[in-house]
Amino acid sequence: MLRLGLCCLFKEAPIRFRTTTATVLMALPREKALVKLAELCLANAAALSGALDYCAAHGIGCFRINSQILPVKTHPEAGYHVAELPESIRAAFLACGEKRRSLDLRLTFHPDQFVLLNSPRPDVIRQAIADLAYQAEVAEWVGADVLNIHGGGVYGDKPAALARLVEAIHLLPSAIRSRLTLENDDRSYTPQDLLPVCHSTGVPLVYDVHHHRCLPDALSVEEATAAAIATWDREPLFHLSSPRNGWGNGDPKPHHDFIDPADFPACWRQLDATVEVEAKAKEVAIARLAAFHPPIPRLW
Repeated sequence: MLRLGLCCLFKEAPIRFRTTTATVLMALPREKALVKLAELCLANAAALSGALDYCAAHGIGCFRINSQILPVKTHPEAGYHVAELPESIRAAFLACGEKRRSLDLRLTFHPDQFVLLNSPRPDVIRQAIADLAYQAEVAEWVGADVLNIHGGGVYGDKPAALARLVEAIHLLPSAIRSRLTLENDDRSYTPQDLLPVCHSTGVPLVYDVHHHRCLPDALSVEEATAAAIATWDREPLFHLSSPRNGWGNGDPKPHHDFIDPADFPACWRQLDATVEVEAKAKEVAIARLAAFHPPIPRLW
């Protein structure tokens, strides 16, 4: 059976995640900054618990956790260690993990676009690994099985950039690597580009069909779907979105508020997989999409 996934935020449901900035934190004495951070982290654990309840009640089988669930965690100056915060924060996220298991929900992460494992700059790679390590730690607490990143930049030499990506993946600690996935994007790396990396590293491919339609290669949607599934040792994950102005009306990359049912690949309908819905109307878009597909109105 398919399950649809909600990405990070809600459009109408009264569930909100809180954040702050490094500038705000650095204007405070360290002790007060940590008190503020503890408050935000506890509030976000409560919001995640509420998100799980909402998803379970509305037939949404997966929730993507925002990368700032622990705000400013890895900032070089304003960042902090979990040990500097009250133990109640970790306990609150562990409780979310228990709830996830009891509700049979899936949780994922999609680190920000600046998490680049194939940069030619060692400092950029070090920061990327720090971000991944933090999200892997929270993923361990809550039982998330995906840390999804894009291939990164091309830097004028795609083969060399891909070779650096493979090298970096092989050096990752198991807590990251066991959850890491690669996603084709709409500017640089197609499924055909990333599949050899997936095969050589054992990292699954998150197939984004919208990105593939924006940046096609020799593979059809059906072929790319089958090739992506073959890289997974657990439930495959796909991404779905529709262009804001439709196809053939300018740049198709920006996402629409909703999903055009015609953009849902027919070959996905009978799969055992997760489809994260990348639409700006969030849970409203998922409800509308499910209504267009009577064979799969409850998707998990």
